[in-house]
Amino acid sequence: MKVIISGGTGFIGRHLASRLAARADDVVVLTRSGRLPAELAGSERVTPVTWDPPSGGAWQKSIDGADAIVHLAGEQAVGQRYTDSVKARIFESRVKTAEALVQGIDMAEKKPRVFVSASGVGFYGGRSDAELLDESAPGGHDFLADICKQWEGAVRGAEQYGVRVAIARLGVVFAPDGGALETMVRPFKLFAGGPIGSGRQYFAWVHLEDALRALLLLLDDDSCRGPFNVVAPHALPQAELAHELGRVLGRPSIVPAPGFALKLLFGEGAVPLLTGQNTVPRALSEHGFEWKFGELGAALADCLARPS
Repeated sequence: MKVIISGGTGFIGRHLASRLAARADDVVVLTRSGRLPAELAGSERVTPVTWDPPSGGAWQKSIDGADAIVHLAGEQAVGQRYTDSVKARIFESRVKTAEALVQGIDMAEKKPRVFVSASGVGFYGGRSDAELLDESAPGGHDFLADICKQWEGAVRGAEQYGVRVAIARLGVVFAPDGGALETMVRPFKLFAGGPIGSGRQYFAWVHLEDALRALLLLLDDDSCRGPFNVVAPHALPQAELAHELGRVLGRPSIVPAPGFALKLLFGEGAVPLLTGQNTVPRALSEHGFEWKFGELGAALADCLARPS
């Protein structure tokens, strides 16, 4: 299978590209620099192609004859102050790139059979309650929710060309080699870790291994259509996450990050830190998905026991 990946040099993308190459798929990584990260550079099955979305160009020709597209590109959206310029970059990196990929599908003589795109549990909006949210729950109304809705809407534009569309609404991805967990453990290692804000907001997470396996399922299974919450079976309050992090690291978890301080630092960008989503992966369960790391303790122990 020939797979096009946007964001293939990023945190999740480079792991997915390696996994696809290992099973003998041919991978085209769309990258602004035209270069591959070191772990992909030696693979004969991974090819970089320079792109500059939302502009068209020669990169669109790589879509012709491809079997699948995976859209993972996106500016970091959590942990930033939402200035007008940051909001514009987040929009461009998600929505406009999706529109450019759909335009490439339109131009292709032989169109891909499937378009898998990342999205986020932020689709449901920042919530402070414990309401269970499966894929049928309505979208929220804050900035990230609106971005996710526009992102998913742009991706669904591929359906008019007979392309199957599957959307991965990702929780926070935990891994041993970077990502959010690397940032989260720093204060704990300094004996200054604890809950964020009230600690009552729900935190949706998933181990990288399960995220990759879910993305492969969405690629391979022709019955997978529409949105999928790519999260562990049980979200949990942020205070419980902090407690478990402290337990695994052997550090205290009693120093909170005050909500007012985060609001001063990030402004509107504090919303995704001080709220959450109690998501459940109903669609994955209905497709027979089995988690390797369904419990937080096991996931943290696996990530933090291994060197980065």
